[in-house]
Amino acid sequence: MKTDISPVAVDLYFIPVETRIPLKFGPETTTEVVCARVAMTAANKQGQRAQGWGETPLSVQWTWPSSLSYQERCDALQQFCRMLAEAWAGFERQGHPMELGSEFVESVLPGLLGRLNRERGEQAEPMPHLAALVCCSAFDVALHDAYGKLLERDVYSTYNAEFMNEDLSDLLETAEGCNVSFEGKYPQDFFISPAPKTMPAWHLVGGKDLLDASELTGQEPDDGYPVLLRDWIKRDGLTCLKVKLRGNDSAWDYERLIRVGEIAINNDVQWLTSDFNCTVTDPAYVNEILDRLIRDYPGIYQMILYVEQPFPYDLEKNQIDVHSVSARKPLFMDESAHDWKLIRLGRTLGWTGVALKTCKTQTGALLSLCWAKAHGMTLMVQDLTNPMLAQIPHVRLAAHAGTIMGVETNAMQFYPAASAAEEALHPGLYRRRNGQVDLSTIKGPGFGYRADEIKRDLPELAAHFEK
Repeated sequence: MKTDISPVAVDLYFIPVETRIPLKFGPETTTEVVCARVAMTAANKQGQRAQGWGETPLSVQWTWPSSLSYQERCDALQQFCRMLAEAWAGFERQGHPMELGSEFVESVLPGLLGRLNRERGEQAEPMPHLAALVCCSAFDVALHDAYGKLLERDVYSTYNAEFMNEDLSDLLETAEGCNVSFEGKYPQDFFISPAPKTMPAWHLVGGKDLLDASELTGQEPDDGYPVLLRDWIKRDGLTCLKVKLRGNDSAWDYERLIRVGEIAINNDVQWLTSDFNCTVTDPAYVNEILDRLIRDYPGIYQMILYVEQPFPYDLEKNQIDVHSVSARKPLFMDESAHDWKLIRLGRTLGWTGVALKTCKTQTGALLSLCWAKAHGMTLMVQDLTNPMLAQIPHVRLAAHAGTIMGVETNAMQFYPAASAAEEALHPGLYRRRNGQVDLSTIKGPGFGYRADEIKRDLPELAAHFEK
């Protein structure tokens, strides 16, 4: 098509951010993160150019759970981003971002990851595919943004037959035995229309978050933001709480759910979800907690809208039958849902929902959205504690997906000051009011960042490549 594009130049920046309070991920705790920010210039066949932006936190503990040091893993992710910058700038294919993004992840990303792991040495622990996807996502998002800018259109208005060369049958395969077809279908056919301008916001109750005044030590930050859960609920009008659990200490997990549940009930919160962060290996662990709740705390049990990713994220190596869990509560894939092929496998094992994340690429998230919806699976859009620009594609995905309930958003809990420049332009995206996030300030081409209006000083370039 005459609207086809190709990347021609890439700029890469690394923005360090420190958390105001620790965030516990399964067995690890996050106190800092590096955000990869990408500016990608794309050109069409007529030689016209536009620059798009993409960003993601390189959340080391989430993408690469390991006993390796944080710094070793973080260095590897940053090195891989530099490799991606060169590869994207030299990517010769022309097409729609959905087609380019799909081909890059299928045909280029595995080879790059193999090269990185070879360069790390035979004795070094290999970087996993999920980490590679997270690195790649900033580039993929930037490509989608550049495409919208080149056309001077909202990028969500381009996922259709007018702009795409291929329909979804060229990019997806249906599950066996299902009366489903992707012939003549495009991502836009699976979007909610019109997309909402406000959405319920899920607040993350981390494993180290303080629940009440008895836990205060005097070492908490005095920065004007809440510390205790009740204060967050009151200030932001929260109605949805996501509870991080350990997954290897059932007594602690059960007690945590009861304590958070009682605070929720006493403060008019409506919904809970439990996140075991891939540390459970036997469905009986989750089933026993849920069965105890329904017997002893039925009100709290009823508030649990779904259960998120209890089991190891490498689904192909850990093909656990989870039908017994999803018989009790909707069971959502998160870390396991790298792409639609793994969602297809997960569905056969008993998973009933998918937690989409833009940090697995915009292209991949949209393909997963379409596959899951076509096969009757429920959707959620989960956060990677997205600050700054990363928040905008994240909430836009949730607005178009039609989630089970709103969107998870927690950067304002763990590093609110990091997004001060973006918050000045988009106040409703970086502070929750009446339990909601407000997307009404997002407008214009691409993702609607309005990046030219954001007064953000970027660090020195980490890499620059061009054709």
